[in-house]
Amino acid sequence: MIQPFNRNMIIRNAAQVVRCSANAAKCGVDMSELHIEENANIVITGGIITYVGSELEFPSFANLSAYNTVDATGKAILPGFVDSHTHLVFGGYREDEFAWRMRGDSYMSIMERGGGIHSTMMATRNASFEELYTAAKKRLENMLRLGITTVEAKSGYGMNRETELKQLAVIKELNRTQPITVVPTFMGAHATPPEYKNREDDFINYLTSKIMPEIREKNLAVFCDIFCEKNVFSLEQSRRYLQKAKELGFLLKIHADEIVQFGGAELAAEMRCTSADHLLQASDAGIHQMAENHVVATLLPCTAFSLKERFADARKMIDAGCAVALATDLNPGSSFTSSVPLTFALACIYMRMSAEEAVNALTINGAAAIARAETIGSIDPGKRADLLMLDYPSYKFLPYHIGMNIVKMVIKNGEIVVNN
Repeated sequence: MIQPFNRNMIIRNAAQVVRCSANAAKCGVDMSELHIEENANIVITGGIITYVGSELEFPSFANLSAYNTVDATGKAILPGFVDSHTHLVFGGYREDEFAWRMRGDSYMSIMERGGGIHSTMMATRNASFEELYTAAKKRLENMLRLGITTVEAKSGYGMNRETELKQLAVIKELNRTQPITVVPTFMGAHATPPEYKNREDDFINYLTSKIMPEIREKNLAVFCDIFCEKNVFSLEQSRRYLQKAKELGFLLKIHADEIVQFGGAELAAEMRCTSADHLLQASDAGIHQMAENHVVATLLPCTAFSLKERFADARKMIDAGCAVALATDLNPGSSFTSSVPLTFALACIYMRMSAEEAVNALTINGAAAIARAETIGSIDPGKRADLLMLDYPSYKFLPYHIGMNIVKMVIKNGEIVVNN
């Protein structure tokens, strides 16, 4: 394995460098543009990309000995994947519920009899910091091998002060101690806990007055998120929660229109959320309003696949001018997977996305969905050197080699962290 030297590296002779060049989300027709360089080279200096170009334009260096060289002949180089929606810190599993769903029980009916999020809530409340950290770290190790270099991670399986803070502390420690950048989101409003049953307004007040300010003071989260859905949190409750989060300086996300058409996309546009996620049932008006207000539509095909629901209408959203991101929604209930290969296959085969659109959705638009498109998500000078090498000469193998991990090498901040 090549050892880094001050995170300086020259990647030579790549069959393709798939740049995905942008400093903001790509919308509509722009999602088809990948800005590919063929037979190209990349120079990384101090963990930052400093040059991308052909051999003829290759710059000379006074001290080439300070740079490791990676031969990428016959390989494609892409930005590291950005998984912009996960619930990767949790206690327990829900394998029995999966079997119930396979026999026809609905997600909401399982929730109503104490399963679903409430089941994970109890397991997470009972788990120690060390147990949560160890399990989540293993999940991140698997994600890294799949080429994921940045991931968003939500709390929301505590729904009380102690456990929400514990989850966010685990996320903070994971970001410090392993290679993947972990972006924290506070999602205390994931469901109403038993102690607040039928008192959803009181629970929202508790979150916004007691927990949210403490999380802000301790700098434990960047985003706030809420499950805006029928029989979960109403539009008005969601608006109140998000407004308080905005006043405290958080960026906003929203679980919107997953199960029924509920107006969540419209609320996301009204509140100018960074992203609205799920959107299986989003209205045409909501889609257009998201496009007009630059809300990233984060679609989660593995969740729809697992729940045997129709997929979000990616084609309609892109044609309406939306910026679409793709993410795994890794969680113990509705999408127990971090499979980037499955995400690509579902997006291209069932959601009518082109391979180009899917690549942008998992790189630069994923970065935009966590407000980091200026520093990651594309292969451009000045950006962080988060890259991956495929075992094939073209990005088109990502959806074509169905369900298979074809990532050969992963580079994070200019260091090789996976070398298959």
